Amino acid sequence: MSATELDDTDAAIVRELQADGRIPYETLAGRIGLSRAAARLRVQRLERNRAIRVVGVLHPAIRGIGVLAQVTIGVDSATAPVVSTVADLSPVTTVCVTTGRHPLVAEVRERDLATLTDTVDRIRAAPGVAEVDTRVYTRVVKDPYLACGEPPRVDPDTTDLELLRLLQSDGRMSFAALAGHVDLSPGAVRSRVIRLLRGDAIRVTAIVNPTAVGMTGHGGFTVQVAGDHDGTAAEIASWDQTRFLTRCLGRDDLTGTVTAESVVALHQVFERLRALPGVRVTDTWIHLDQVSPRESEEARGEPR
Repeated sequence: MSATELDDTDAAIVRELQADGRIPYETLAGRIGLSRAAARLRVQRLERNRAIRVVGVLHPAIRGIGVLAQVTIGVDSATAPVVSTVADLSPVTTVCVTTGRHPLVAEVRERDLATLTDTVDRIRAAPGVAEVDTRVYTRVVKDPYLACGEPPRVDPDTTDLELLRLLQSDGRMSFAALAGHVDLSPGAVRSRVIRLLRGDAIRVTAIVNPTAVGMTGHGGFTVQVAGDHDGTAAEIASWDQTRFLTRCLGRDDLTGTVTAESVVALHQVFERLRALPGVRVTDTWIHLDQVSPRESEEARGEPR
């Protein structure tokens, strides 16, 4: 699949959809200076070319997730069997094969610290695993796949949960189409969706597929910060290349992932990290492959 070239207008559309994935075409058109028809065609082209997906992202609490962690895994044998074993664990959402100090990086989502501990113990006991290093997320700063922030202020009922499921697949599904799935009027569905959005149960956003727009280099990093942790995190999160960033517990203060046009460009991002005041880069790695064992609402084969 060839990369999609995004011009300034496309980039403006993506920014608007990232802020509000359900923005009406009329409003979108007015903000970027196009006709409604032209704005609609551009959004459809971006979706057709898989440059973006407009989806609903659930707050983790809605799915019973109370703790998230990154687990880096050292091996004393071939990586493939270890990848298969770790990916089979239900709390594991992704496993990346990397060039870093630890050849495997996994993300784990669990109900609480006790269940996280059990999962990490199972990873540690897996054949071929030599060592495990765990970083528990304390505050996710940037993540296209995760609705961050305070706990949701709504308690979804069965109908709400069905609407949430539908919006996870298509964040711009019309109220009329949604109504057809839950046997309610479009007006009643509109009220429910607005309540779920305002209650932070879900946010609808455009997720950019970095590979589809020419960002072929994917990697990660861990850093220690001496000084202003929040200011440093905000600075790194503001970079276009930063895909994911979180504060964490453990020997490192921040861990994240980045995308760039090439491996050389990825190295330049790492060098930019090293140049930040008070920042000590403790590890960097390049993603060679990613396994998403459960093709969920967050992971559909796109690098994180």
